[in-house]
This record gives sequence, C-alpha cells and structure tokens, in this order.
Amino acid sequence: MPASSSTPRFSVPILVLIVFMPFAGGFFLSYVYRSVNAVIAPQLAVDLGLSPADLGFLTSVYFMTFAASQLPLGVLLDRFGPRRVQAYLLFCAAAGAFIFAVGSDFTAVAIGRAIIGFGVCGGLMASFKAITLWFPPRSWPLVNGCFLTMGGLGAMAATVPLELVLNVIGWREVFALMAGLTVIAGGMILISVPERDDAPAPAPVGDQIKGYATIFTDRRFWSIVPCTVAAMATNFAVQGLWAGPWLRDVAGLDRQGVAEYLFVLTVAMMVGSTVNGMVAVWLERRGIPLIATIIMLLLCYLTAQACLVLQIAPLSLLPWIGFGFFSNGTVLSYPLLNRLFPLAFSGRVSTAINVLGFGMAFILQYGIGAIIDLWPSTVDGYAAPGYLYALGAVWLVQVAGFLWFLVTWFGLSWRGVSTRDLASEAR
Repeated sequence: MPASSSTPRFSVPILVLIVFMPFAGGFFLSYVYRSVNAVIAPQLAVDLGLSPADLGFLTSVYFMTFAASQLPLGVLLDRFGPRRVQAYLLFCAAAGAFIFAVGSDFTAVAIGRAIIGFGVCGGLMASFKAITLWFPPRSWPLVNGCFLTMGGLGAMAATVPLELVLNVIGWREVFALMAGLTVIAGGMILISVPERDDAPAPAPVGDQIKGYATIFTDRRFWSIVPCTVAAMATNFAVQGLWAGPWLRDVAGLDRQGVAEYLFVLTVAMMVGSTVNGMVAVWLERRGIPLIATIIMLLLCYLTAQACLVLQIAPLSLLPWIGFGFFSNGTVLSYPLLNRLFPLAFSGRVSTAINVLGFGMAFILQYGIGAIIDLWPSTVDGYAAPGYLYALGAVWLVQVAGFLWFLVTWFGLSWRGVSTRDLASEAR
C-alpha cells in the first residue's frame, strides 16, 4: 500500500521553521563531520603517524558505526518518532567529537570517530521521516532535495571556511567547537519540533522488526538499491576523504588549492541536490516517472567519474563539478521506494537503504586507501597511479550495479506486475 498522510495542522512556512530548519541544523553538522577529514587529513597523518590505509580506516569507521545503527534506527524512528531519537543521538555525537578532540593516539581518535558516526546516524533518516510525517507526498522529492542542500552547506563549510579556521586554531579545537554546536542542535530539535498526535499507535516491536523482512524480500527494492548504494557510497568515500589527496597527488595542488576545489565540489553538490529535486517534480507533473530521472542522473554521474578515473585534464574543475552536481541523484530512490510501502514503514525503508549504503561506504573508503597503499608513498603524498586503479575499481562496481538495475527493472516483471504498472505506482 503506497504511503499517505493526513493534512498537517501547520502551514508550509511554519513547517519549514519548526520542522525543516531544526533537523537541517543537525544534518548540516553531520556533513561537516563526514567531510572534515578531507581537509585535516595531512595534519592527522603527521600528528598521529598514519599510513593511507590507517587514514582510510580512521575516516571510514564513521561509516561502519553509522551503518550498524541503521536497522535499529528505523525501528526507533517508526516507534518513537524522529524528534526524540534525533535529539538524543546528536548528544552522543557531541560526546564523540569531544573524545576525538582530546584523543592522543590513533585508538582514541578512532573511538571518537566511531561514536560520532553513531551519533549522526539519524541525520538524514530522521529528517526524511519528519518530512514524510509533515509534508505532502508529492512534495517529498523537492523537500528532500532542499534538505540535502543543507548537507551541502555543511560539506562546504568543511572546505575553504575550515581551512581559514585551521589557520587560527588546530583541528582539536575545531572538534571541541563542533561538540558544543552539536549539543545546541540537539536541544533545538527537542524544543522546536512538534509531535504528530494523530499518528497511529506503533505496532509491537516484534512486528516492526518483521517489517524489515517485507522490505528486504521486495524485488523492486533489490532492483534499484544496488546501484543506489554503490553511487552514494562512492560519493561519501570520495567527497568525504579521497578527493583531497587526489587533488594534491594527481592534480598537484597545494593546501589552499585543494580547499578551493573542494569548495567548488560541495557548491556543485549543494546546487545539484536542489535542482535535481526540482527537475524530478517538474518531470513527474509532465508524466515522466521518477525512475527515468534517476537513470539520467546516474549516467551523468558515471560519466563525470570516468574523467576522474582516467585522470583526464586533472586540473580541470568540470569533472568535479559534474561529480558534485549529480552525486545525490540516487537519493531520489528514497521517495521512490517510500511511495511503494505504507507510511508506517517509511523510517525502516530509508534505513534499509542506508545500512547498505553506509556499509558500502566503509568498504570503499577503506578499500581505496588499501589499494593506494600498494604503491610506495612519495615525499609529499601518495603515488598517482594508485588512484587510477582504486577509483577505477569503484567505478566498475557502480557500472555493475547500474546494469543490474536496467536488467531487473526493465527486463523482468515482479509477481505479475508490469514495468508500466511499476512506473505508475512509483509516481
């Protein structure tokens, strides 16, 4: 049964103020946490004596705990609502940031990073849950796109602005400051966001857990999720860490140049998130299903990556602009799949995608470092050929996921449901 919701008692502008913006603050900070290591990686490597594999693990442990939290998170969101769950998780993230700030060795900062990953695990999913509770279904792609723009602002803050801050204070002080801001963000959600008093009573916990069986046995889910997971994990792994070292070692940029390129990348990602959502809504109103928009964006994303993999014109900004602009196109899979399940499943549908996406991000981010580590390090960084093979392997994983999607979605029918019926239902 497709999702539906009753009409909320607040106007859209009020909902933006009391629901959208408080959750956006937490999501903004989650993206800062996710992206900050791309800028501070040189300092971390020097201060803690990290190899490429160490650096990849330290950064990707965020994704490991993030992914491990997703399935319990879905049950908690559908049972207790996004307001309380997200607020208390942010308080945990603040504790992790403080541990990271004061950690004196690799183990301590890895523990802090892991706790941060757990604490921000609800940044997007709790927000998507709140959006499905308060905003009309037809607006979900646009509202989700605008929300992702707030994450883009967080990633943007972790580029040139962060570099400027690092000229004044160290990375430890940065994390201590972020810990305080995270506490404030959690408090704002508790104070500002209302509860839906007309929501049905949650099912027993056992039944909610069984709901995952419904999701994970749905063939439509497994048709589109592999390419979605591969694409989003690549975005997290590259934008969150390896874009910075690539720009240093392949393009030959200095620290300021790397920060500037990362700034452009995140601006493109931010703009693309909103524009892609607007385009999806505009096309749906003209009879073009959401799935067609996702295919178009995936093709553009793969094309931009091919230029980076082959190291074509490494000083050109265009491939990075394309990477950022189209990187969040697969996030449209969230509203697509949420429409195919009851509203009470919305938290679990989103976290089912997320557990796979962030689990893959852990593998890719660490795996890229492990592949690069096969080449001897240079005086100033890592060997450029390692990036070709590492990012090339990641690109092939995405192509395989995309081909699987095309074969299953358009080449098969599920339980007597035709491709046309699927496209219509997913609108």
